[in-house]
Amino acid sequence: MKQGHETIGFNISLPREQHPNAYISPGLSFRFHYFALRKMHFMLRARATVAYPGEFGSFDELFEVLTLIQTKKVAQIPVILLGKEFWNAMVNFRKMVEFGVIDQEDMRAIHFVDTAKEAWNVIQNWYQLA
Repeated sequence: MKQGHETIGFNISLPREQHPNAYISPGLSFRFHYFALRKMHFMLRARATVAYPGEFGSFDELFEVLTLIQTKKVAQIPVILLGKEFWNAMVNFRKMVEFGVIDQEDMRAIHFVDTAKEAWNVIQNWYQLA
């Protein structure tokens, strides 16, 4: 993303730790009380998803996005997992394919990266922006 473009934030009301980040454009930070409504609004607008190492909420959102893509409830978008070492240790997607619980086609959207530059390259390639 070029410097100066607007960014949007969909936050959730939690008992601790959830605060809007400093990169959200003024007036574009939205707070939700229910997870389902937040996810619905997020997925209606998302053109890519970047998941960072995190706790249960990060996994919940990642798998919700992957399920929506797999079941064709939303258009396929790139799902970028930032932190190859973390994600490869936490979720063995290749084993899931081997066990037949997901298809190799489901892996098409998943991209492992270590830097923001790599993430941006995935998005540019996905949408043929470069």
